[in-house]
Amino acid sequence: MTVASAYGARSAEYTALFGDIEAAHPDDRALVEQWAAALDGPVLDVGCGPGQWSARLHALGVDITGIDLTPEFVRIARARHPQVDFRLGDVRRLDLPDAHLAGVLAWFSLIHLPPADAPGALAEIRRVLRPGGGLVLGFFDGPDLEPFPHAVTTAWFRSPTRLAADLERAGFRVVRSVQRQDPGARPCAVIVARAVESEESLP
Repeated sequence: MTVASAYGARSAEYTALFGDIEAAHPDDRALVEQWAAALDGPVLDVGCGPGQWSARLHALGVDITGIDLTPEFVRIARARHPQVDFRLGDVRRLDLPDAHLAGVLAWFSLIHLPPADAPGALAEIRRVLRPGGGLVLGFFDGPDLEPFPHAVTTAWFRSPTRLAADLERAGFRVVRSVQRQDPGARPCAVIVARAVESEESLP
């Protein structure tokens, strides 16, 4: 079963659990909102699901588009938030010109990418970001590239150290990294990064 079909089969259940922004941790909301407020230009919500993050940032005045692999999620997001632009899309093949975006939000949406696909996805995100553009990645913190039985379909852990190195190779500089362990939940982390100029040296 593909990721899109797995989420499609549980899209109503997922939306009931996570489709409202109030379901997100307050610290996460504050981080993402502060990040988005500093951007000047279009933003892409990669793997937008039922659209809760896109809708929240749109309400704050962000020029945002949400994309998702799952047709059911796109239909739900459009129905729930008709004021926001939602489309089918794949982070590995973004239908956008080079250096088009001011920001990309990838909120736990790269966790299902097989390890072999992750570098290409990060490179594609870098391609569509302007130099200085921002990226926020939410992910599950654990042994590098170890698969685990996510409730919907197989996902992979990554450590902040490994992901930071992958981001630097893709043309990013990490500016903030946050780790958290909530009771009864898997450890998670958030990395905030920015796209660097091609000639800018990396650590």
